Amino acid sequence: MKKKNMKGYFLAFFACMFCFLFGAKVSNAAETYVIGTDITFAPFEFQNSSNEYVGIDIDLLNAIAKDQGFSVKIKAVGFDAAVQQVQAGQLDGMIAGMTITEDRKKAFDFSTPYFDSGIVMAVSKTNKSVKEYSDLKGKTVGAKVGSESADFIQKNKDKYGYKVKLIDTSDTLYQMVQSGNLDAVFDDYPVIGYAIKQGQPLKMVTQKEKGGSYGFAVKKGQNQELLEKFNAGLKKLKTNGEYQKIVNKYVDSNASSSKTVDETTYAGLIKNNYKSLLSGLGKTLGLTFVSFIIATIIGVLLGLFNVSDSKILRFIATFYIDIIRGIPLLVLAMFIFIGLPNLTGIKINEMVAGVVTLSLNAGAYIAEIVRGGIKAVPNGQNEAARSLGLSYGKTMQKIILPQAIKIMIPSFINQFVISLKDTTILSAIGLVELLQTGKIIIARNLQSFKVYLIISVIYIVVITILTKLSNILERRVQKNG
Repeated sequence: MKKKNMKGYFLAFFACMFCFLFGAKVSNAAETYVIGTDITFAPFEFQNSSNEYVGIDIDLLNAIAKDQGFSVKIKAVGFDAAVQQVQAGQLDGMIAGMTITEDRKKAFDFSTPYFDSGIVMAVSKTNKSVKEYSDLKGKTVGAKVGSESADFIQKNKDKYGYKVKLIDTSDTLYQMVQSGNLDAVFDDYPVIGYAIKQGQPLKMVTQKEKGGSYGFAVKKGQNQELLEKFNAGLKKLKTNGEYQKIVNKYVDSNASSSKTVDETTYAGLIKNNYKSLLSGLGKTLGLTFVSFIIATIIGVLLGLFNVSDSKILRFIATFYIDIIRGIPLLVLAMFIFIGLPNLTGIKINEMVAGVVTLSLNAGAYIAEIVRGGIKAVPNGQNEAARSLGLSYGKTMQKIILPQAIKIMIPSFINQFVISLKDTTILSAIGLVELLQTGKIIIARNLQSFKVYLIISVIYIVVITILTKLSNILERRVQKNG
């Protein structure tokens, strides 16, 4: 009887554990969706002064999720990275002011359009000579690369006789209008409207041109239940008036705005954003230290391979160094973060992808530093040690490497600084390091010059401190012989 009871208890226990572990996992997987976005596209998605993700897209998505009984995890990876990650299956969907086009329909399934955009022309607030398109003859106008505005000005440049400049970001466009490098700028009307609300000295001078429609996107043929929930929730929000309230909150110039810290001054910028900047700096330093340790292990190993007597080891080292040094760092990052998940189906976190990218890249250069340091030691010492009966390993350990390391130290310091600065490239895969943190802040307040200056000063201070510490270490090593 006791045995039967014990057996029953065990079965009940394992049944409960199974339900708890797997049942809970399945339930969470069914109700929590990972959604990608680009938080540098105010007023549709951006980070407010409280470091919260807000905007028309974010508020709509949260309201729909609440109405339809699912939850979302927002990943702010940038527009291009979000597109790639949805296609790679790393994200369940994306919402980022994405215009529905026939080409995009080949790769994505879109929701019912949730916003009809439009293009307007804006000029400097003090400009009195440009009031309509016919005033643009001989002048220079700008728009964002790949945008509807870019297509519009390219299509009409011969008709109105203006020159075209295409720029990556809205804040740079607006700065160019202020500096006189552009006479007019074309952009989506909510984006320009938000910039004017933030204090940009611009004014809209034309009526809105009909633009495309924005849609929520999932990978073609996948996550159809999420798409249905989005459509059902959107329909309900439009019916009960919640949709219009959300749009008016960000687009209507008469709508009341929440109290914010003045970010037009350096003091206001630092006071309001120092936590975000320190967080970005911490991630930059962590990424650099971890990747450099791994890169040093790879580099030392391959450097020794490269000076060994074995042809096979030399071939392995040379092959690796040539391949890695031949691939631009951004391409390598994209391949690891986007290409590998497509090939293997394994999801890779952007931080892991960043560490792997920097480690592989710096490892190749450190291998050459190690090879150069060893080759700089006179060959006669190697021959003398071997003639005295020391093995290859003992010769390297006791004679060659102690001298070579002293020669390598300045190059190691230089490579570390290069790796630290290379972390900025990883913002392209959505890693929110120091530079990406700055871009997020600029997207909200459009103070690009001041924010980039603050970030530059932070980099200079950090790199100078690290370089001085490294120089002290170098002198101590040299002194201790």
